[in-house]
Amino acid sequence: MKADVLSVEGKKLREIELPKQFEAEVDKGVVKRAVLAIQSNARQPQGTMPRAGRENTAKYRGRRSLPMTERGINVGRARLPRLNNRRGRLQGMVAGIPRAVGGPRAHPPKAEANKKQKINRKEKRAAVDAGIAATAVSELVGKRHVLDKEAKLPFVVEKEIEGIEKTKELRKALNALKVLEDVQNAKEKARRRAGKGKKRGRKKKQKISVLIVTGKRASVFRAARNLPGVEVCVARNLNAELLAPGCEPGRLVVWSEDAIKEIGAVGKGGERK
Repeated sequence: MKADVLSVEGKKLREIELPKQFEAEVDKGVVKRAVLAIQSNARQPQGTMPRAGRENTAKYRGRRSLPMTERGINVGRARLPRLNNRRGRLQGMVAGIPRAVGGPRAHPPKAEANKKQKINRKEKRAAVDAGIAATAVSELVGKRHVLDKEAKLPFVVEKEIEGIEKTKELRKALNALKVLEDVQNAKEKARRRAGKGKKRGRKKKQKISVLIVTGKRASVFRAARNLPGVEVCVARNLNAELLAPGCEPGRLVVWSEDAIKEIGAVGKGGERK
């Protein structure tokens, strides 16, 4: 499988052979499994204090041999744990149970619960390969992105795109590659989040747009920060969630020429971290 190498001005420079990952089978089931595994491992443990709602003197004592003021049985009241006070248990308020005021929750979330999902190494690699292959399929990319009718996937750009330092220069390059329309579409679809998440650093929801993949960390990382929905990643750090956000393969990706070489090295037996 071959692809055209474009300049940052959008002109064809030469043609290169793509790595074997671009010819892999697009298995949506494997991709979904890998994305959910990544998301489950990124969750922060959440739970309540184990003694919440039970920090009191409430007890239930059911022995009939106890004095009436100390027992909770055969005294004409519900058999429930009650607070100690000077007038005895008979006059105490019910506490320490879910139905009582200030009591604990019945089944609260537990921080020690293990909700992490595991995935085999070969499955994880197959998911990444499937995500890479999906970036070259116009039908899949066109379902979730604004794609030019004359666009020829995948977009492979010369090494100079990694050296772009200014956001306006990157916008100009994306416009020449005919993908800026998707970035603008993502900007317009930013929306205010519903619910309490607005108070927790997640005020708005942002649509995903172009992913720029480079051979190494470069100045384009800073240039892309102010473009809504645009993400930049080094080729060796690619994962299923970046290539298929929302478990749906077919992301619009701009590959640098060095990134293609890096992926090709992995396909020939190199190590992927």
